[in-house]
Amino acid sequence: MTLIKLVATNLFVFFVTVKVKWGKEMYPGVEVNTDDDPVLFKAQIFALTGVQPERQKVVCKGVTLRDDAWGNFKLTNNALVLVMGSKEEDVPAAPVEQTRFVEDMNESELATALDLPEGLINLGNTCYMNATVQCLKTVPELKNALLNYDPTSGGGTAGGLTSALSETMRSLEGGGAGACAAAAARLLHALHAAAPRLAERGAGGQLAQQDASECWTEIIRALSMRLQSTPETHSKPLIEQYFGGTLDVELVCSEADEPPTRSTETFLQLSCFISQDVKYLQSGLRSKMSEQITKMSETLGRDAVYTKTSKISRLPAYLTVQFVRFYYKEKESINAKILKDVKFPLELDVYELCSTELQERLTPMRTKFKELEEASVEAALSSKNKNHGDSKKEIKRKATLPYWFENDVGSNNSGYYRLQAVLTHRGRSSSSGHYVAWVARGDGWLRCDDDAVTPVTEEEVLKLSGGGDWHCAYLLLYGPKILELSQEEESPEPMITDDASGPDPPTALAV
Repeated sequence: MTLIKLVATNLFVFFVTVKVKWGKEMYPGVEVNTDDDPVLFKAQIFALTGVQPERQKVVCKGVTLRDDAWGNFKLTNNALVLVMGSKEEDVPAAPVEQTRFVEDMNESELATALDLPEGLINLGNTCYMNATVQCLKTVPELKNALLNYDPTSGGGTAGGLTSALSETMRSLEGGGAGACAAAAARLLHALHAAAPRLAERGAGGQLAQQDASECWTEIIRALSMRLQSTPETHSKPLIEQYFGGTLDVELVCSEADEPPTRSTETFLQLSCFISQDVKYLQSGLRSKMSEQITKMSETLGRDAVYTKTSKISRLPAYLTVQFVRFYYKEKESINAKILKDVKFPLELDVYELCSTELQERLTPMRTKFKELEEASVEAALSSKNKNHGDSKKEIKRKATLPYWFENDVGSNNSGYYRLQAVLTHRGRSSSSGHYVAWVARGDGWLRCDDDAVTPVTEEEVLKLSGGGDWHCAYLLLYGPKILELSQEEESPEPMITDDASGPDPPTALAV
């Protein structure tokens, strides 16, 4: 009898259990969901055998499985599925090994030669999920929490999504392409269970493209429910601790003499609205901090215009910024895209968006950054004047100052950020096109286009600002700029002492 599994409220998925035979190898008890595209089944076979999906020929009862539809390929419980195809490494090598230049290598060869991290296979319009995962992976505190997550801790669909993401992180840390493919398939099922609307299908029955921002929001929501704070803080969930900020909000009525209304709001990301006047990220963020809204006035007894002014009173360590590039076009019934070019920096300073009180708290660390910059300039000038014949070099070590306030681990204590991930979209609608992640690694950048990971330059990243049909930045992830000082090895006293409470020295991007 066909096995039925409940994956979400009012959402049933039908599985069959089959036997997969590849050469002399037999794999019994393989669960297949025939409601998914055949490429998902091929990804499972890839995880079992190591045979790439494009090299597979899958046969059952004389019928060959296609990539885009099941057709007459009918599966029943205990059916025998034959797989033909060899691993790439099984292909006979050329008799003479020839020198290969980087320029002549394909993406797979380049990844091996440069020791690039694993990517995530596209299971059929799942680039939005793959790009989201690769961007979030750049946050070391989040990645470590997921690597240490207990998958048996329960938690409903949020727990299932967190467990699947934990498995995916472990696979990306060295599990190999097969493990990553299997983990991606399980992550997709968990994501559909937590957010059934992301499981929508197109007219042909294939999985529909989804909005990466919605996927990001669903994953963050699940993680905020399941990931606990660090042992040193106890007070906040990890997501709130490292991604959450607060705003001081003031409402002033423009049509009546009412006392200002003040409140506090929380945020997990900031929005950059794109208008005709917005050419830079900073101006887009500023415009959102002061806006006109309409609300009910108790004094006038009707709707009135208010000026809403917001100032940041708590900066998170990791600042997520969304470019509001999509708007609903009623005539075509699609979320159309704004292609306007909006420049964004590699280093972001949000000091002017902060409240006066927070600005005062940020000043000491900002002064240290300025002093370090001035000292670096003096050292560079001094080194030019040194005697080049003197080969003696100073041995130095690094010391880092914490990027958080002493009583608020996971905050940002300077207002300075460095870009560490960009999620881009190419196309004219959020429900079509293609999503890609661009992530910082060491001194360089990587483009994570599903399972193809390639190195890119900073210049290529900065060209993602929009203005045409090429990839446009949709989500930006900024991490804290780390103050890193050099000190002489023979110095008996450390130059910097870390008096702040909290975890070990920061692992985020350093200057």
